Amino acid sequence: MAKIAAPHTRLISPPLRNRLRAALLLSGSLLFLSACQTLGVDVYQPTVAPSATPQTAEKAGASDPRTRIGANEHPRIIASYGGEFRDAKTERLVARIVGALTLVSENPSQAYRITVLNSPAVNAFALPGGYLYVTRGLLALANDASEVAAVLSHEMAHVTANHGLERQRREQEVELAGQVAEELFANSIDGRRAVARGKLSLAAFSRNQELQADVIGVRMLGEAGYDPYAAARFLESMNANQQFSSVDPESDSSLDFLASHPNAPQRVQLAKNHARAFGMEGVGDRGRDYYLEGIDGLLFGDSPNEGYVRGTEFLHPVLGIKFRVPNGFRIDNNADAVLATGPGDLAIRFDGVTDNGRQSLSDYIASGWVTGLDPASIRETSVNGLPAAVARARADQWDFDITVIRLKDRIYRFLTAAPTGSDRLEPTASVVRAGFSRMSAMEIRQLQPLRIRIVTIAPGDTVASLAARMRGVERKVELFRLLNAVAPGSSLAPGQKVKIVTDR
Repeated sequence: MAKIAAPHTRLISPPLRNRLRAALLLSGSLLFLSACQTLGVDVYQPTVAPSATPQTAEKAGASDPRTRIGANEHPRIIASYGGEFRDAKTERLVARIVGALTLVSENPSQAYRITVLNSPAVNAFALPGGYLYVTRGLLALANDASEVAAVLSHEMAHVTANHGLERQRREQEVELAGQVAEELFANSIDGRRAVARGKLSLAAFSRNQELQADVIGVRMLGEAGYDPYAAARFLESMNANQQFSSVDPESDSSLDFLASHPNAPQRVQLAKNHARAFGMEGVGDRGRDYYLEGIDGLLFGDSPNEGYVRGTEFLHPVLGIKFRVPNGFRIDNNADAVLATGPGDLAIRFDGVTDNGRQSLSDYIASGWVTGLDPASIRETSVNGLPAAVARARADQWDFDITVIRLKDRIYRFLTAAPTGSDRLEPTASVVRAGFSRMSAMEIRQLQPLRIRIVTIAPGDTVASLAARMRGVERKVELFRLLNAVAPGSSLAPGQKVKIVTDR
């Protein structure tokens, strides 16, 4: 949660948990950190000072229409994934991997612009013209350079095979054919069948592109000297990540790699089959040591501009605010707002809007952004010395407590929801209200982001003992196994390096 939501967003209410989520989700967006890495041919003066006119991916492909497509879409991608992640060590690591792959690609002259996205989502993708993207969430999940190389070689294959342009052309053809079918058959069964056939054709076309990119990607892995079995291995890690995230039925996987890349056990097996062309498992370099060194200290989870979740507390050091929710609630820091869900179908939504300061908080609540508001319930109050107002609303099968709090140039909003007639609404809303306050300067200084740290397993260390060293995260044992690809029953070897998450 970061950017301030637009005011006057209406409350909607759709089926139990999904209805509640829709009812709580208003509008908003995230602020993040930023960065990128451009691969090209940099020219240096003898003094080692960089050239004033270095060659870049954009310049190298200036006359290529594909580059213009990527350049046009680039700002939208950056905005969708929270900006670029600026970290020189991380950028050098990714550039090293892409550089090795470029030499064995089907078009070694293709220049690439590599952007590390400041998102905890696990994703990577490419745009026409050599625009490559990888999230820091994917870098945190990977355990060696060959696994990242497996993902990037797959995406580079899309670029060299012009898959983006081919898909765009096919989508246009399918859309046109669907429009013609609807006009000819006037929404008849035959018309709907024709549209469905077009969509199935496009899905099959897209799947074939993915499988083709898999073949090319594994070949590039092997020829670059990386472990060719890394593709299959990391597909399994991404599957495990998806399952870990899906424990929360409300989690949004739309930004995750597997949401846009078809996956199945057969695909893992196919990747292994392609890898066997280079020998049995164990061939190739995994690049584990230099990779782990490269991600030591990598930002994990939310960035400072989004605020942090620490157990039942949400803290935002940039805005200088914090609040807590009752025990038993789980907080999710989403793009639109901070959501918390608890027992008995209780839920809380928190966001903020810019305050023009021209109206009372009572008038603000009554200004039309809440559906089902009971005007008679509006009353002004204070929360930890801050001006506030509260009210009640009812929409469909839900009762809502609305609390708004003014602080500086913003109005912060809490919507606490409970099934109609629940006796838990008021106690829950009271805890949330009482838990909202300003952060002290010392609290802001002491609050640190979570980072990946690389530690060496000592004799006697276990999964449980290493997981216990992690701070600021839930489900520590499960997360440790996920981040280190440690299957249940697997043993840890002293001297081996592993990842933990901590704020130290």
